[in-house]
This record gives sequence, C-alpha cells and structure tokens, in this order.
Amino acid sequence: MIDDPPLLTIRRRFARPDPALVEALQGIQTGFAVDAMDGSGALHHRIKPVDPAGFVGVAVTCDCGPADNLAVFAALDIAGPGDVLVCAAGAYEGTAVIGDLVAGMARNKGAVALVTDGLVRDLAGLRQVGLPVFAAGITPNSPARQGPGTAGLPIVVGGVRVESGDVLVGDLDGVVVIPRDRLAAVVDRLAAIRQKEAALDAAVRGGLTMPDFARRILDSDRVRSVD
Repeated sequence: MIDDPPLLTIRRRFARPDPALVEALQGIQTGFAVDAMDGSGALHHRIKPVDPAGFVGVAVTCDCGPADNLAVFAALDIAGPGDVLVCAAGAYEGTAVIGDLVAGMARNKGAVALVTDGLVRDLAGLRQVGLPVFAAGITPNSPARQGPGTAGLPIVVGGVRVESGDVLVGDLDGVVVIPRDRLAAVVDRLAAIRQKEAALDAAVRGGLTMPDFARRILDSDRVRSVD
C-alpha cells in the first residue's frame, strides 16, 4: 500500500537528437520511415489525424492514466519548439485527454503536434488551433486533473515504446516512432528508399503490372501450380 503517492513524477532533462537529423526528416512519408526501420515502428492504426496535417518532431512523453490529464500539463511545461507531446492514456475511451485549449497552449510553446492513444474533444476548436493532433477518436467527455501521472519518462502508446528524445513522424497514414539511437541510420537509408520508390512509381505510371521481384517468385520452382 502506498500511503501518499506523488501526483506527478517528472524527468525534465533527457538526451535530444541532432537537430540536423530531425530536419532531414521534414516531408518524409511515414511509410518511408517504416521502410528505413525494416518494416516496423508505426503506432496502432486507430491513432489517426483529427485534423489532417504532417509533422516531424521530438517526443516529450507523459502518462496520464485513465480519465485524467494532469500529466499533460507537466509535459507541456517541459516542451519547447519542435517538440511533440505524446500522451499515453492506456487507450482509455471514457473521456478525452486534451481539447482545443491545451492544443493552443502547446502551439504557443512551439510544439509541432499532439499524439495520444486516447480521445480528444473540441474538434471545431482544434481545427482552428491548427496544430496537428493524432488520436484514437473524439468525445465531448472531459477528464479530471488529479494524477497520478508521469512526464518525461518512457511510455507505451499504440503498442510502441516511446522515450522523450525519440523522433515522431506523422501524416495521413498515421504516426511512426524513430528511436533516437536509430535516427542517424534511418536518415542514411532514406535517400535510397526515396530513389527506389520513385523508380517504381514511374514504372507503375508507365504501365507496369508486376514488379520484378514478384515475377521471379511466380516463375520459380518455389511455386506449385495445382488444377
């Protein structure tokens, strides 16, 4: 039994990625980021843009727990320009985690996006704020601000571990987490991925019906034909 649990546990200092590497990801498709990490890294498919917009930024994490958002304000206090507030709510769907006022405060701090595995509210206001918001859905229900919660510590959102200092990329397809220690390798691989994708796209527009790798498999002895 815990006699007096803390309302919040906060880690304000964490290692941040090289800004040049973050900048190198601007405009990148989430699918390309996933390809650069060998096919993984995306949050659960339910987490989608409330107001479609792309972003790239550095994670500042918080764990709110169900029906509470006190930890969001702790993360907001830590966040600065170029950051993404990433709010774990345990996929709770009874109340929202954030609304338009919190989104406006995050924008005023210079944040580039808000991401949560929970729900959000005030859709009309969120669209006026203009900050990319990714969530599992929308509800008018409001949360409490009682804690407990954490900010700046590792969390799990959408089935993916996120640490403050990781880099998040978002677009219409969803959100991808790039661990900070893999960022340089991902950036290094992007040029080749872009080139390959562009070549295949041009071939499809030119009439391609079957890629070479699939044709080789279909024509090989690894395929058994039956009547």
